Amino acid sequence: MSLRSNVTEIKLATGAPDADGRHVSVDADYYKLKAKLHKDLLGRVDLKVLNAMPADQLRDELGRLIETMLVESGVALNAGDRKKITLDIQNEVTGLGPLEPLLNDPTVSDILVNGPKQVYVERRGKLELTDIVFSDTDHLMKIIDKIVSRVGRRVDESSPMVDARLPDGSRVNAIIPPLALDGPTLSIRRFAVIPLTLDDLVRGKTVTPELAALLVGMVKAKLNILISGGTGTGKTTTLNVMSAAIPSSERIVTIEDAAELRLQQPHVVRLETRPANLEGRGEVNQRALVRNSLRMRPERIIVGEVRGVEVLDMLQAMNTGHEGSMATVHANTPRDALTRLENMAGMGGMNIPPKIMRQQISSAISVVIQISRLTDGHRKVVSVQEIVGMEGDIITMQEIYGFTQTGVAEDGTVQGYFSATGVRPHFMQRLKAFGVTLPDGTFDQSRTYE
Repeated sequence: MSLRSNVTEIKLATGAPDADGRHVSVDADYYKLKAKLHKDLLGRVDLKVLNAMPADQLRDELGRLIETMLVESGVALNAGDRKKITLDIQNEVTGLGPLEPLLNDPTVSDILVNGPKQVYVERRGKLELTDIVFSDTDHLMKIIDKIVSRVGRRVDESSPMVDARLPDGSRVNAIIPPLALDGPTLSIRRFAVIPLTLDDLVRGKTVTPELAALLVGMVKAKLNILISGGTGTGKTTTLNVMSAAIPSSERIVTIEDAAELRLQQPHVVRLETRPANLEGRGEVNQRALVRNSLRMRPERIIVGEVRGVEVLDMLQAMNTGHEGSMATVHANTPRDALTRLENMAGMGGMNIPPKIMRQQISSAISVVIQISRLTDGHRKVVSVQEIVGMEGDIITMQEIYGFTQTGVAEDGTVQGYFSATGVRPHFMQRLKAFGVTLPDGTFDQSRTYE
């Protein structure tokens, strides 16, 4: 058995699009050889010993063993093919197979696997088709099983959807047939290899320097903050960045469906939900975790994403001494975010009058931060609104800071500017009480930033 050796043929063998953009077939001989070597390798090594080795040493040992096996097999391969098959098998044993190069690429923010032969990535806000492929559906399913089993979850015909996470905190969702018609589908929302800071958000023009100082001040002054935005807008990233302003002396409890927050403080307790087992028992949802967290003497409670009836317990916690708590919610505007909280509270079956529910929300939450992903892929904090109370049955809000879009350049870049509205928030007295000093001109509406 021999592999194609010239550059053009190797590209075809790995399943990349051809010159006409068509997706070509994968070389079966290559995958047969790789599968055989992988199977023989697992038969020669002690998995317990492998797991105990440092990662670098393990890859070196595997590389030497694979080279020996290639010599023993008598297969004629050139140097490039040897390096490729060795690297592929190392990735299969120590990582996530074909996905490893993408996971090691810091420019990739999302990995979207649509069946075994189509893998997209997002770079700088734009989707790109890659030449990465899996040998077949079984190969992709093994990678998915490897991911979800690490966090004690499963995916099969009886439970064909699953949320999980990678060791670095990256969010993972998988859905398989019969629900996914074109084969197993895997979505990975990656976390930055180096956690972002507020300075990074300022450089990326997600916020202005004055707005960054205001966000830090709100966290230090222990305001209850709700971060709102659509899918992929950067809500969790912003929550991570803002949480860096929490003093290291405070005890923080985080509650998530799939743990992805990476707080830098030393006193953090991380809680994660648990799905039901095969018998349909043992489920622990976010509401149970929020309730339990109240018995853990938290100074701040951070809910990764409010999804359902846990909103009632979260609001009660915010109203009963757990100031400085934060959460995210899916919504397109700050007003929609409050409406969603109200609707989710109604899912619990409790017959709470709308006015009472809105009073709970207005007294619990101080600020709503709205984040949007613009058409050019950039994320921006487009609105910061303070909740100031109730007028009749309506929650009243006032915008403090916002982003105004003025147009789109010829290259597709969104044009616009940040500016304050000129309104001084009611919480300024609280900021002063906590020793927070904001830069001059923070609320000057005549100052704009592109």
